Amino acid sequence: MSGAERLAGNGVALVRERTVAGNVQAALERVYRLDRVADVGDFVCGTADGGRETLLVKEADDGALEVRVTLPRLEDDATLDGVCQIIEGVSHFVYLVERARSGRTATQLELEVQAEVDKWLVVASAIRGFDVARSAALRTRLFERVAYAHAATSEEGERYRVANDAAHAFVRRLERRYVHEARFGEMRVELRRFFHEGQQEKLRLARAA
Repeated sequence: MSGAERLAGNGVALVRERTVAGNVQAALERVYRLDRVADVGDFVCGTADGGRETLLVKEADDGALEVRVTLPRLEDDATLDGVCQIIEGVSHFVYLVERARSGRTATQLELEVQAEVDKWLVVASAIRGFDVARSAALRTRLFERVAYAHAATSEEGERYRVANDAAHAFVRRLERRYVHEARFGEMRVELRRFFHEGQQEKLRLARAA
């Protein structure tokens, strides 16, 4: 039996996506100093054609969480949007697993705010010579040149807009305080603090920027 046939039942078409997702998980765990509880690759499946990243969570009868992370397939000329969807899905997974491990709850808004910050963090870490100008350019692409799938008057549309605005303000704060003077060690401390805060404190930190 070929290697492809052995993998056929485990999403062989997502090998590349699982690898990227695993790298993103490792990067987030390093920054936030988290112990590995579960590998995101074990919970990944593909979206339907044209589908976008989704985190599906269900509480089983015994209280355990059943999790599935659906990710789009990366094309050969992977776009920033495609990569960011994988980062977002992994961010949701890491955040939810850590909250479950520590016995804390998490809101949907918390998940979205954290994922927006994590997209900037992961992409920024891959940019050589990262400085305040490159950060500003990335911030513009991630938080200003955006299109929303849900109307602003819908619950989902409002949540995504609040998350975008909060993350944008927080990243601007990181830029001014840390990136401008290349104080990246101190910035990681601030990022870890933000990660472990709940919804209200995340929004407060963003507004304080």
